[in-house]
Amino acid sequence: MNKPERSFNCGNFGRRTRFAPDRGAGATLERLMAIVGLAAMLLAAVGLNAQGVALAAGDPLTTVKTSVDQVLHVLTDRSMTRAQRQRQVIDLVAGRFDFADMARSSLGYNWKKLTPEQQQQFVPIFTSFMEDAYLDKLSGYSGQKVEFVGQSMQSGGYAEVRTTVAPSESGRAPIRINYEMRRGGGDWKVYDVTIDDISITANYRNQFNRVIDERGFTALVSAMRRKQQELRNSIGA
Repeated sequence: MNKPERSFNCGNFGRRTRFAPDRGAGATLERLMAIVGLAAMLLAAVGLNAQGVALAAGDPLTTVKTSVDQVLHVLTDRSMTRAQRQRQVIDLVAGRFDFADMARSSLGYNWKKLTPEQQQQFVPIFTSFMEDAYLDKLSGYSGQKVEFVGQSMQSGGYAEVRTTVAPSESGRAPIRINYEMRRGGGDWKVYDVTIDDISITANYRNQFNRVIDERGFTALVSAMRRKQQELRNSIGA
């Protein structure tokens, strides 16, 4: 079953975050990680829905809410070491995000150009990259108010959970964070996140494909690994 047709508005984001040789690649990955980290951080910070309405068991909103409660419980459990809390948080996130699908989507047309060995190499690199970004940004959450606006059920087992987050600076409009979800095997998983109508995987696709087209797959993997090491250093992993 194909995913629902969706048009992405990348605006100026792609032009502001162009890959340049080496240093530019790292800078772009840093900005992408900030965007991904924001979405992941907000997923772990969400509380009740805007109206405080009880959510039906098994729907996408309930799935997110349950994950949030579990993550926050782990983060506040001081009986565990920092490393133990990080590992448990990652285990929870791994069960909620479809990183394999996001990895394939992030490479677009270049995915099919990779050899089976390169595909097998890229998925765990992308997954670890996202997980480290999650941990790096999670500690930066400072209590911004997050509200659920609602959910839209779509055909073929797809859904969208709509949320808003209050900006850290007064006078700014709330940030719209929407989670694109798919039901499979009796469970809901996130396969994309949009921030103010900008898709994370679409922006990865723009930047990753530029690196592959200009400098090859190996250069992309090297840039991702460099950034991942920076993230691990920052979180003490």
